[in-house]
Order: sequence, then structure tokens, then C-alpha cells
Amino acid sequence: MTMAYDATPFETESEELVRLAERSVDYHRMAKALNWLAERWSDHPSLDEAAQAVGLSPFHFQRIFTRWAGVSPKSFVSAIAHAEARRSLEAGGTVLDAAFDAGLSGPSRLHDLFIAQEAVTPGEVRRRGAGMKLRWGWAPTPFGKGLFVMADRGLAGLAFSDGDDEASFADMHRRFPAADWTRDDMAAQATALHAFAGGEGPLPIVLIGSPYHVQVWKALLQIPAGETATYGQVACWAGKPKAFQATGGAIGANPISLLIPCHRAIGKSGKLTGYHWGLARKAAILGMEAVRAAS
Repeated sequence: MTMAYDATPFETESEELVRLAERSVDYHRMAKALNWLAERWSDHPSLDEAAQAVGLSPFHFQRIFTRWAGVSPKSFVSAIAHAEARRSLEAGGTVLDAAFDAGLSGPSRLHDLFIAQEAVTPGEVRRRGAGMKLRWGWAPTPFGKGLFVMADRGLAGLAFSDGDDEASFADMHRRFPAADWTRDDMAAQATALHAFAGGEGPLPIVLIGSPYHVQVWKALLQIPAGETATYGQVACWAGKPKAFQATGGAIGANPISLLIPCHRAIGKSGKLTGYHWGLARKAAILGMEAVRAAS
């Protein structure tokens, strides 16, 4: 008699972590290709052109890219083009304004995470983290190696490393230099699984910034996945329609990449510019979101 075997939660989490690690490695293999596509997506490059640009055969390029993205390179580029075509200020502005006014997050796979926002007090911001205990660690993500920073109340930071881990950590540490930092890779892996492998319940995030920065970050959450908005639109939603420079600074200061979607903010021209963690990653995230929104 054969008995059924049920995987324990530990085993299931281990398998999910392995899958995340595989996607993380594939992303780094495809980073050069994604950077190339970020500059040329509007030309609808062929599979052969993209493969040649990264020194792979079309067969191997298609196989690795599809394993990471879940779709072919052609479908991925088409998704970016379709998303950018929908950025019309009249049509897109009306839809996004309605979503913002209603307090909706849109039909986004990202927002299915049920992010719970909790801003720290202005005093905690002024003290630059003094009195706060932060745990930090590394874990895989679909967009490369992730640096996770966890406060008592939730996720306070998510950054990426493209090979220089020390620089990535220093960049995050300078945001909260007076906090008590403790390394905890297991907590980082648990947070990564919650964020990217369908964790149950809300994923709380803690917004550590000035009041206006927090306003801008909350405004970014209103841009549905698969769509983009201009910096001017974000400034309007944050209550300061003429504060373009301050809005750009707040977007650039966002410590929680991906989950606070600063990658969805673009220039008026529609070009993929101004992302702290690189244009290749911005193209990758926007393409993936566009693919999922269309599915």
C-alpha cells in the first residue's frame, strides 16, 4: 500500500526559495539583454538581433529568457510597447485619476500582495533611524539578488545588487545611519518568499521618509501594473503639481524598490529613464508587469 505524502511547510518553502534563486540567476544572465532591449524596445528587435547582442545563439537566448520571464522575448518587448502606448495623458490620466480618487490599486498582481502601509513618525525620520532596530539580509528575487531591510513593523527597504554587495548595503545604510543594524538572512528569505511566492496575509511595509516623500510613495502605489505615469502626474496626486524637482527627488529616494513602484514613473517623452537600480531592471519589471496585466 502506497501512502500519500504531504510536503511540510518547510519543504514547500525550500522549493519556492530554490525557484526564486533560479529566476534570480536567470535575471543576471539576461541583464545585458534587458539593458539592450530597454534602449531598443520601440524598434521591435528580432530574436536574432537580441541574441547576437548578448553573444548567445537564438536557441539558448530564447530558452533562458523564457524560463525567467515565462514568455518569449518577442512577447516581452510587445508588452512593453503596449504598456507605453497606453500612457496617453488624456486616456491614461483619466483612468489613473479615477483610480487614485477611489483609492483603488488596480488589477495588479503586485497589489495582490495586500501591502499594508504604515509610516513612521516625523521624529523618527529626523533622527535618521535612531532608536530603530533594523534587520537586514540577502535573498533571491525575480530581478536579481535582493537586499531586504526589516523593521519591527514591516519591510522598510528593498534594494538590489549587481555584483557589488558592499556598495548596495552602504547605499541602504546611509538612509538610516543611526539605526541598530543586525544581519538576518533567514528573515530576508522569509520576506522574499512572502513577497514573491504568494505568502498568506498582508505584507506590511514601513514608509520611512519625510511627509512629502511618503505622499509621493503612496501616490506611486496608485499606478496600476502594466501602466506608467509621468512625474508631473505623480506630483499632482501628491498635492504639489508644480513641485517637479521635489517629486523627482522623492521618487529617487524611495527605499522600497518594486513594491513601491517608482519604476512606473517616466519622463514626459515616455523614455525609460531615471531608475536608481538601472534601466535594465526597470525594463524587466515593466515588461513583466505588462505581460501579467495582459494575461
